Amino acid sequence: MAYLDNVAVFVRVVELGNLSAAGRDMRISPAVASNRIKELEKHLGVRLFNRTTRQLMPTEQGRVFYDGARKVLEAVADAEAAVSALSGQPRGTIRVTAPLGLGRRMIASGIPEFRARYPDIEVRLRLSDHEVDIMKEGIDVAFRLGLLEDSSLRMRGVMDCERVLVAAPRYLEDHGEPQSPEELLKHDCLMLRYPGAREHFWTLQTPSGPRKLDVRGPYDSDDGDVLTGWAIAGHGIILKPRFEVEPFIRDLRLKVILQDTPPQPVQLAAVYPHRQYQDTKVRLLLDFMADRCQRMIRDILAGR
Repeated sequence: MAYLDNVAVFVRVVELGNLSAAGRDMRISPAVASNRIKELEKHLGVRLFNRTTRQLMPTEQGRVFYDGARKVLEAVADAEAAVSALSGQPRGTIRVTAPLGLGRRMIASGIPEFRARYPDIEVRLRLSDHEVDIMKEGIDVAFRLGLLEDSSLRMRGVMDCERVLVAAPRYLEDHGEPQSPEELLKHDCLMLRYPGAREHFWTLQTPSGPRKLDVRGPYDSDDGDVLTGWAIAGHGIILKPRFEVEPFIRDLRLKVILQDTPPQPVQLAAVYPHRQYQDTKVRLLLDFMADRCQRMIRDILAGR
């Protein structure tokens, strides 16, 4: 088992680029990770990495070994999942990622209940409004809220979510309320931006079809909750899934605008690597979280 542990550390170092990141991911110190790499190199009789001050780059032998090592680890994970399914006692670790707002309110709050049902399953949650590279980061399940594109990943849809444009009444009093999509171009629009972000425009549904608008504003952030706070404070207009801002609409801190030309809806879905579809623990988490998110969103929209 020690050799397999060494192989697992090696794979994560290749994928994450340095010992510290791999150590954090695997909950071991950089020193332990370094020793495991050295043991593996001694066993194989080759150098697996070219070392620089900031990053470890795999050698030619390292790249060849990585391709085979990853397949071995995947095969072991699949075998463990199959045994777990037969035994009726799902166990192991699930790495999960979700957007910040959705993750805090619905995913994170549900993990203790999930763990109470399945105490042998460990959940490691990573929240980020950035789109995480599932394969590179070793993620088992990613909950996403957006305009999802076709990919090599499997996807389980959870529900379609209405989106709205909202602003604080104070902002609308000071700047005027837009009466047409084109008028948004004159307003302070608060944008969710980060390196690699795909949605650089706001697309509204109009009688003549989708209307894409290159809106701009003085603020942007990679945290959607920060944008909501700015909007409530009167700094501009935001585009949000309705369930995220419904409580602020009900208490009149935010007002829905351009209701006749709303934004395109988005899909809440879970995506995961193809090989995970037979893993009992992953399937249990998907079932649990999908049901939980559906119930919570419906309750929020109903004002319960």
